[in-house]
Amino acid sequence: MAVIVQKYGGTSVATPEKIHTAARRIIATKCAGFQVVVVVSAMGHATDELLALAHKVAPHPSKRELDQLLATGEQVTIALIAMAIHAQGHHAISLTGPQIGLITDDVHSKARIREIDKRRILQELEAGKIVIVAGFQGMTADGHVTTLGRGGSNATMVALGAVLKAQACENFTDVDGVFTADPRVVPNARKIDTISYDEMMELSSVGAGVLQTRAVEFARKYNVPIHVRNSATDQPGTWIVAETKSMEDILVSGCALKMDLTRVTLRGIPDRPGVVAKIFTLVGQRHIVVDDIIQNVMDDRTANISFTVEHGDLADLKPAVDMVIADLGGHATFEKDLAKVSVIGVGMKQATGVASTMFTALAEKNINIQNISTSEIRISCTVARAEAQDALRAVHAAFHLDRRPQP
Repeated sequence: MAVIVQKYGGTSVATPEKIHTAARRIIATKCAGFQVVVVVSAMGHATDELLALAHKVAPHPSKRELDQLLATGEQVTIALIAMAIHAQGHHAISLTGPQIGLITDDVHSKARIREIDKRRILQELEAGKIVIVAGFQGMTADGHVTTLGRGGSNATMVALGAVLKAQACENFTDVDGVFTADPRVVPNARKIDTISYDEMMELSSVGAGVLQTRAVEFARKYNVPIHVRNSATDQPGTWIVAETKSMEDILVSGCALKMDLTRVTLRGIPDRPGVVAKIFTLVGQRHIVVDDIIQNVMDDRTANISFTVEHGDLADLKPAVDMVIADLGGHATFEKDLAKVSVIGVGMKQATGVASTMFTALAEKNINIQNISTSEIRISCTVARAEAQDALRAVHAAFHLDRRPQP
């Protein structure tokens, strides 16, 4: 019997009524002839509320204890979903990440999945039960609870889809699918029917909040199809699948905005071999993702090194910067209120003129580009945060992303 893995986000299980709605959909999938594994997030804004509570108790809580606290949000949801399924006359069992043997590394708050022991899940499925799993959480090999970072329930969903060889992963959210831009910022953004893993991974990394980047990376590695759907309707959403030849006919598939960036500039750093490696080793040890590194060599044999990080990582980053300055000299500056607008499309591999179209669109809106970075299928521009939404709308219009591509 084929397996379907479904995931329900926090807004999809935010109230008892929505929990019962989700339960009915889950039961319908089982009655259609599938074995069903369900991954759930904490209800509504429960994770944010727990985080706020922690900071009221301790301004700088231990990450280990924070994980212990935040993991309770999903445990509430799995039990309630199982109860709703029982109330509707079907068998279900709720299991935490540790109970299914989801083992991670020991990086608290940003853990990566190492392995899942699927035996417990298979045992419960063979007994005819629907298995409800707490997303976002796991445990280390020596038994400490960990969490997988913001959006980590998606990583749980895809990892289970991979180990169970699921026919598909269905990601139920409060939106109709993946859009050409955030429809809250760009009202005429269009739902995308199908998008490649690579495009989705780039979109996620530059601000699209539908799926965690690591979840898409995992799906690509194990070729797990993901269907992003609205939990309030039965309409088809967006399929995330392996790239096909026809996808290359679409020049730009979508654009995204990453807000709240800070640019860190280290000035007067010695220009000699090994210095840059030392700097980013210290940063990497704190598990901070760095964007857009630029180095400028000065006439006095020093260098200025700039890079951007998410504003939320500053507290962890500053001790590393202090160590660099103490060891190498120089000084650091921090520029806040930046954002990054990006366009993504596999069609860029074979096309020219994408960069000029993007830059012209921003120039016509008098938006200054502070930095540019690229990949094979992405172009990103750093801009002032105050101009970010205008930048996104300008780029979306320049590539006519409101129009459905012609075959």
